[in-house]
Amino acid sequence: MSEEVWIPRTALGRKVVSGEIKTLSEALQTKLPLKEYQIVDMLLPTIKDEVLNMTRAQRMTDSGRRMSYSITAVVGNEDGYVGVGMGKAKEAAPAIRKAVNNAKLNIIELKRGCGSWECGCGRAHTVPFTVSGKSGSVSVTIKPAPRGVGRAVGDIAKVILKMSGIEDAWGFATGHTKTTVNYALATFQALKETARIRVNEQIKLSTPIYTGGVAVASSDKN
Repeated sequence: MSEEVWIPRTALGRKVVSGEIKTLSEALQTKLPLKEYQIVDMLLPTIKDEVLNMTRAQRMTDSGRRMSYSITAVVGNEDGYVGVGMGKAKEAAPAIRKAVNNAKLNIIELKRGCGSWECGCGRAHTVPFTVSGKSGSVSVTIKPAPRGVGRAVGDIAKVILKMSGIEDAWGFATGHTKTTVNYALATFQALKETARIRVNEQIKLSTPIYTGGVAVASSDKN
């Protein structure tokens, strides 16, 4: 079966196909709306996805019992890019596909660094500063940690941090954390804060802050 040919319908999609935009970082910096998941597939071919939560619901109708699936998924390249999305459908496979595609449309380019005073290695292995996020009753706080600590957070947050490329972090959550959707969205909101903070380039920092994919730059610093 041949793959479906993507014909871009947005200005951003046409710029990607024409070669005017060559990286996902450039695409996000244009501020043009990201409405086609194929843009992410084309600019970030190493992207991975994972299902965080699957909820099945059923309801009775005149024609019988109807099933529906609600999926929460995360995507990322484990090097500075991550997104979380949800999808619903009558069957599991289409619902997963919708969730993954929506996660790609929500993808962000986060900042990483070595914000821990105990480390100071200068590598992009943790968050550069403390960030917090909230969704529903769940609040999540992620703090910088020195190398070797690992992802000292809950299971859901651990998957999202792994997808984003954060290797070390302290974290804690309050509220009804058993609600996986809110826990995932709160963690994602916290990571969004790293992208929103602007760093004054004229101020000399003790350790550098990296934006987006920095696998090569990070590994060169020992």
